[in-house]
This record gives sequence, structure tokens and C-alpha cells, in this order.
Amino acid sequence: MSPEPVCKGIPACSVCGEPAIIHQRHTGRYLCGTHLVTDIGNRVSDTIASQQQVISGDRVAVALSGGKDSTALLILLHRLFGSRNDIRLVAVTVDEGIYGYREATIRSAESLARRLNVEHISVSFGELFGDSLDTLLKGREQQACSICGILRKKALVVGAERAGATKLATGHNLDDEAQSVLMNVLRGDLFRLVRNSGTDSGGQFIPRIKPLMYVQEKEIASYLMILGIWEDLPECPYSIHALRREVRSILSGIEYRHPGTMLRLMENKKKVETAFSGKTIGEPVGRCQECGDPCNGRLCQCCQLRHSLGR
Repeated sequence: MSPEPVCKGIPACSVCGEPAIIHQRHTGRYLCGTHLVTDIGNRVSDTIASQQQVISGDRVAVALSGGKDSTALLILLHRLFGSRNDIRLVAVTVDEGIYGYREATIRSAESLARRLNVEHISVSFGELFGDSLDTLLKGREQQACSICGILRKKALVVGAERAGATKLATGHNLDDEAQSVLMNVLRGDLFRLVRNSGTDSGGQFIPRIKPLMYVQEKEIASYLMILGIWEDLPECPYSIHALRREVRSILSGIEYRHPGTMLRLMENKKKVETAFSGKTIGEPVGRCQECGDPCNGRLCQCCQLRHSLGR
């Protein structure tokens, strides 16, 4: 039987009976601030351990945008590995060059890295691609998220390489991952549906890991509020053009009406990955003829995009 609420009208934490701050609808549990922090920490630790995302000797580049997900990611990884000598963390921030938005999040990223005493590396679109994202997108605003995604991925890899990283950790949460599964299904993109960039790459690329992949977005926001680290930062002005925004709205509604939907999407993705394990989907991985990055064609996405942008 659940503990009785200690305050009238406020549900009790399913663990200790203190006032709950969140209801995990897919489990039915109510959690107080203390036990939500513990629960998220345990889930992230279990995800890392079960998938061997981080092992002794790793130098982990943490993609730190300064937003809530990447902030929580660096804090959680620092709590897990900050005192270990055999694992190093390096924060990597990409400055895309988005006026009125990126300045605040970059300041937040710099402040957190200093507070945690974590090495911090920054790379910019201007340095790598010759112009800011704002300039590159003139007349192409509807393609903003696709263009930014390709260039940002390349920039993160450059930052991780400069850091000497063996792994690249990103702040993708459960909502993000479930949205990606649904988007790939809607696009009929089997290659991206079965791809696992966190597996051993055989030295072809730096493996990407997603320690927050089983933590919901609302849990991350609550986690930061409990720690007193929440900042009310602006939203990217280009996000209004994203297909993901529509999928996010649809999936959030389904998750509310049918708790556990996002986790079931992730479970089904695993089944598809297993079914296609060892099979080649699309063209075999080779090397880009211009930059040498691993890709599935003559040119990687970044070089193709740069040509289309006249760069």
C-alpha cells in the first residue's frame, strides 16, 4: 500500500512518504525530490553499465550546448566519474551562430564547466564552415534543422577529436529517442532505424553514447529544478520549422493517454536492430572522397551540404 500523503491533496512519495513532486505515469510511482534524483542517477548508471557506454581508460567528450539536457548530462557524468582517475570528461560546445539565442546558452555552458572544473572546448560554424548558421540559412529557413543537424554533427566530431576523446556523449533523452524512432518510421528510413552509433566503430569514428536515453524530458527539468540549476533559457528560433516539433506534439499526446508508449517504441527499435544485426543495410561504410570521414556513399552528408551551399 502506498504511503499516506503528508500534506492534504499532495500525493506521497512511493518510497518514503514525503510530498511527491512528480508522477511516473508509466510505473505508477510518485517520487519526492530526493528519490527522483536518486532514481535518475541509478537509471543513467544502469544504462551506461548495461551498454558499456563508458569503460576504464575512456576520455569522454560531453556535448554541452548549455540547455537543460546537456547540463543534466554533464552533472550526472561528473557525479559518476568526476573523482575517477581512469576516466576523463571534456565538455565540447558548438557555437552555431544564432543571434539572440546562442549567446545565453553558451554562457550557461561555460559557467557549468567552470563550476565543475571540467575542461571545456569550443568550436564554431564560422571557424569550420566560413559563416554563422544565420548567414548560411538565408533563404533556406525551412531547411534549418536539417542543415544545422548535419553541420552540428560534424562540429561535435571535430571538437571530440580535438579533445582526444574515445567516446562522444550527447544529451538525447527518452522523448528525443522515441521521436527519432517514429520519424524514421514515417520517413521509411530503415538505415537510420537500425543504425547504432554507440557500438564499437573499429576505429572508423568516435562512438556516440546517450546516457539519458531512458530518462523523460520532464524528469530532467525536475532534476535541474531540485538541484537549483534550472535556467529559463530561450528556445531556438528555427525550431518552428522542424518536423520533430510536430512528431513531439503527437507523441506527447499518445504518451499521456497511453503511458509507456515511448519506452515501447525503444523496445521495438531494439528488436529491429537485433533482427538486422550483421546484415548490411544500404551501401557499405566507406570514406568520403573529399574529407575522409566515414560515409555510405562517395561524399558524406556534410560535404554534400557544403557543395549545395556553395562552400
